[in-house]
Amino acid sequence: MHTTARTASLIGAAVALLAATGALAQPLPPVPAPPENPITEPKRVLGKILFFDEQLSHDNTMACATCHVMNRAGSDPRRARHPGNDGILNTPDDKIASPGVIDSSGVRDIVRNAIFGTQPQVTTRTANSPINAAFAPSLFWDGRAGGEFRDPDTGQILIAAGGALENQAIAPPLSDVEMGHDQIAWSELTTKLAGVRPLALSTNLPTDVANRLAPRPGYPELFQAAFGDSNITAARIAFALATYQRTLIANQTPFDLNQLTPNQQLGLQRLQVNNCTACHGGPLFTGNGFRNIGLRPIGEDNGRQGVTNLAVDAGRFKVPSLRNAALKNNFMHNGQFTTLGQVFGFYDRAPGTTQFPQNQDPIMASVRMPPPDGALVADLITNGLRDPRVANQTFPFDKPTLYTERPGDRPTILGGGRAGAGGIVPQIIAVDPPMLGNAQFRVAIDQAAAGANARLLISPTGPINGILTPTEVMPTRTIVGLAGQTGVATLHLPLVNVPYASGQTVFMQWQVDDSAALGGQAYSTVASVRFFCGSMGCPSSCRADFNTDNAVATTDLFAFLNAWFALDPRCDVDLSDSIDVGDVFGFLNLWFAGC
Repeated sequence: MHTTARTASLIGAAVALLAATGALAQPLPPVPAPPENPITEPKRVLGKILFFDEQLSHDNTMACATCHVMNRAGSDPRRARHPGNDGILNTPDDKIASPGVIDSSGVRDIVRNAIFGTQPQVTTRTANSPINAAFAPSLFWDGRAGGEFRDPDTGQILIAAGGALENQAIAPPLSDVEMGHDQIAWSELTTKLAGVRPLALSTNLPTDVANRLAPRPGYPELFQAAFGDSNITAARIAFALATYQRTLIANQTPFDLNQLTPNQQLGLQRLQVNNCTACHGGPLFTGNGFRNIGLRPIGEDNGRQGVTNLAVDAGRFKVPSLRNAALKNNFMHNGQFTTLGQVFGFYDRAPGTTQFPQNQDPIMASVRMPPPDGALVADLITNGLRDPRVANQTFPFDKPTLYTERPGDRPTILGGGRAGAGGIVPQIIAVDPPMLGNAQFRVAIDQAAAGANARLLISPTGPINGILTPTEVMPTRTIVGLAGQTGVATLHLPLVNVPYASGQTVFMQWQVDDSAALGGQAYSTVASVRFFCGSMGCPSSCRADFNTDNAVATTDLFAFLNAWFALDPRCDVDLSDSIDVGDVFGFLNLWFAGC
């Protein structure tokens, strides 16, 4: 048979087989939305703003979008390593997942984590995609976000069924690994949102978001438009985020438009023949079920069993969609593979691969992906199942530029310093956004002698021989740690009504009283910090103009006192890390001095 005739015959057979099994291009079903949370435009835009706002995290460095990147199919392209159960890096049980926040105490002091020290913590599973997640009855790799949604504050059932997206949305902000600090409560986050400018840390806002924020509304006004009043609650945050995600529907692939090439049609047929569609079937290319494919021993992560407590669910994980999957650089719940070829090799039992049989799904006995078929399936996934709007980040998959995506706005560690006890140079920690108006800016120190006194030095000029000549010396902090060892300390430095200008760079370094250091003083490494203004513009630099209306008046006194009673961090005038009467007298002195 001639090659052309043979190809036509194969394609014809593939079409017949696919037609018989119902696997030809089918439109995605209508997007389900619970009647308790109908999709509205004000709610969608609010959800989109919240999804990209790093201010939803306690340190302003993490947004939902940090780990869910649209042109990576909603996954996280960053590959951070968790040492796994054995606590040892670069061993087979490691998890390759998402970096989160540095471990912080209940008062937002940086602490040394038992696994990650003062580096960002890492999750134990990879980030699932929010794209097409609206069709899933349960979410997360273990399905713990189910359909019944209860108010996080009251426990009242708000959605009887179909609320998986709402349940998923409330988890990361309270996770002390992903976005929160130890013992963080929703009341802290909702109070914070009431006092910040939406998306202040972002640039290059999408058109719909820019238009909505053009009148300069605060979050209370956005919640008013979405829900009828200005109350900001955990449940409403979940409702808005879920509404936005229900609009992230990728349904314009060549498969959806009946534009598959002959090779891609063959790939679709080989997906069926190799029994991949038993798990990745239908127009979603997932049945949204849970399977144990034998990827790793159950003792490392028991998956779905951790939710249901059923032995049958041991080692089972949610089946992801194949749509847009080629845009990812991590596959499986533990990020074990980086390419589709590695995935296919696992299923085909290629040399060097291992499958673990304990409670492995029987379906795996019939799943294969030999290299010739793998090439066809890879073409299908790479090209036939890719929505160009996802790949190109166009509406509804468009996005702003986050603070963490702009190296020029982030503090830079320069080195320098002077060793203290044990010959160790203390390390400065500066990761929070130096945005003017950021009331939660912090600078910390690690690897300094425990029990020693330390103070942050600030200078407009860089170090000479690794040491700064300061023009400002901040209040003393005590290094926290076990006697005879090194420890950590944190200075909270609200960038509210401060005498800095956008674009101004200062240098910061900790000085530590340490008898083991030359001259009795150890010095940390140096951070270069460049201040910038948020997307809503620069706040007032006058410390007495508390309400930032460019005038010092009685209204500033009332604004300060209201914030003081609410324990607003902007009121820590004397930088004592507490809101007390001393701050009232300090502000009165500023107010009488004027600007």
